[in-house]
Amino acid sequence: MELGPGEPAAGPWRVEPIAVFARALADRAGTPHGRPRLIAVDGRGGSGKTALAGRLGRVLEAAVVHSDHVAWGHSRFGWDDLMADGVLAPLRAGRPVHYRPPGWDRDAPPGRDGPDSHLDVVPGETVIVEGVGAGRRSLAGLVDVVVWVQSDLRAARRRGLRRDLAEGRPADDLARNWDEWEAEEVPFLLGDRPWERADFVVGTDAVPHDAETEVVVATNPRAGSAG
Repeated sequence: MELGPGEPAAGPWRVEPIAVFARALADRAGTPHGRPRLIAVDGRGGSGKTALAGRLGRVLEAAVVHSDHVAWGHSRFGWDDLMADGVLAPLRAGRPVHYRPPGWDRDAPPGRDGPDSHLDVVPGETVIVEGVGAGRRSLAGLVDVVVWVQSDLRAARRRGLRRDLAEGRPADDLARNWDEWEAEEVPFLLGDRPWERADFVVGTDAVPHDAETEVVVATNPRAGSAG
């Protein structure tokens, strides 16, 4: 795989059923008293983290919070204070989330354009937070487990462009928008290095597997070494 700047190759890889991996995440998170387990799924744009979070959410019967919704209309990567205060703080206190990110007042996500629209999360046993930067330094201490999704740069770009096209974004703007995103994403990740805090690394493009039922995973020997 061609990896991003500064990102070390993970491994050795093993292929596991998604249900087995989900149980490993729950075991690593433990059973916090009075609040849900909090699992962060991080990775580059187009890495497959949203799809992975969705599959884990179904297996664990967990709510999934997308950083894109918190960051919408605000900042590509400067949203950690919003996630910490608006989402993670109430969850850590065992309370439901009823939060309107400030960017929604200027440019709300599709279907959330009413003044009474909020990001609502009713915590069960587990809540998953996914997005580029979900496992960043400023948030890692607020979650119980961090997963880094490692991917091939070219394959991630192809997936991201296909996704954006399927979502109805103008075809003429796709490559330019992706280049602008990468121009911010690469230095952000290189400076923060969330892969060093990951408890597990998932390899989207590492070895052949059935992405619907299996996950390719490596335990990260560097976990806990980064502040």
